[in-house]
Amino acid sequence: MRSRIAPVLRRLSGLDPLVVDGGVALGMAVGSWVWTVWEPQQAWRPADFTALVLTAVVNLPLALRRRAPSTVLAVSTAAATVFHVLGYHSVTNNMGPLLALYSVAVRRPWHHTAAGAVLVTMEWTHAIAQAPGVPQAMLSALGQSLMVVGVVVAIGTSARLLAQRTEQLATRTAELAVLADRLHRQQAAVAERAVMHERLQIARELHDVVANYMSIIAVQAGLGRYVARSDPPTSQQALDVIADTSHQALTEMRRLLSILRVETRDEEDLYAVPPGVRRLHWLVERMNRAGLTIEFTVHGTVRDLPPGLDLCVYRIVQESLTNTLKHAGRARAEVSLTYAPAELTVRVRDDGVRVGTEGVHVSTEGVPASLPPTDSGGHGLIGMAERVRLYEGSITTGPRPQGGYEVIAVFPLAGLPRLGQQADAGPSGAA
Repeated sequence: MRSRIAPVLRRLSGLDPLVVDGGVALGMAVGSWVWTVWEPQQAWRPADFTALVLTAVVNLPLALRRRAPSTVLAVSTAAATVFHVLGYHSVTNNMGPLLALYSVAVRRPWHHTAAGAVLVTMEWTHAIAQAPGVPQAMLSALGQSLMVVGVVVAIGTSARLLAQRTEQLATRTAELAVLADRLHRQQAAVAERAVMHERLQIARELHDVVANYMSIIAVQAGLGRYVARSDPPTSQQALDVIADTSHQALTEMRRLLSILRVETRDEEDLYAVPPGVRRLHWLVERMNRAGLTIEFTVHGTVRDLPPGLDLCVYRIVQESLTNTLKHAGRARAEVSLTYAPAELTVRVRDDGVRVGTEGVHVSTEGVPASLPPTDSGGHGLIGMAERVRLYEGSITTGPRPQGGYEVIAVFPLAGLPRLGQQADAGPSGAA
């Protein structure tokens, strides 16, 4: 049954309110006239043309009850009063004023509703008091009228308050949507600034690398020119060094130009000497003193990394351990470097429990003073992703199934020379 009624209600809710109200008004007018004609007429004046006109005046204006509720109430109540004063059936044409009063209670202020309630109460009291055989007719009619009118006013007022709250909720929802959109844009702008900051920082570090290459080229070029005639083998060796170094410098310059898209006025620490993989033992010791328990291992044959990649590996380990210390407290961590013939895998994982965070946001606030500072600016994972992408690597971050967090970065090592020494398979630093 409900499945049949629901579609009908949906179709009715989609109609024009004037059409719906017009249908209701016409139905009430026809029903009231039929009741007046068919009801026994012993005590009432017989239905005639005047009764028909008054019935139409009582009910048909209800089609406009949403557009002019106060006017409709006045017209309907006046016509119903005249209808009953002329002696027609007292039960007929009483529902029209009630429906008009409901519309006033829904759409007009309380003083309009109070005035309309007085009019309808008087009309109902007069109609009920005309019923024959009712003892103390006036008091009984007044009590019944007050009860009926009070229920209608209460229902209409509740509907009006509900509509107001719904409108307020819709307004608040729209405001929240605007705020959410603004927050989304602000977050996107913050993320973009963070990416740009990381790119500028990387560009500065690569500047140091390229400057070092160019210094070597300059020295070797001077040496080659000095011994070009007196010592050809030395001159040839200098040219070989220049060729190799310039090739590496061009590679770093290409990476530099790929990220350097904006200008910066901040030249602070532009020429700082960056750390590298060889200083990871120092980083592990500092983190151990800060409260972590770290196991550092190196597997495979150690490779000589380009300065930019060397710094990138150091920064990823530093950022990961800082995340562990900030979000997992005094946890155990493992740092491992695995050198394969074609790639280097950097893995940092811990067994700590993140409290109040998912480990995706890093801030320099609250880091102990004994720790080496990070340059994440609160966007550690963004910075790591930018660094890894710069060297054509891949990075995976996320919680471990058995608990804790893990960062895995993989870098290609094609074409890099070997140092010729085998790293220990066991831990090289622990506390």
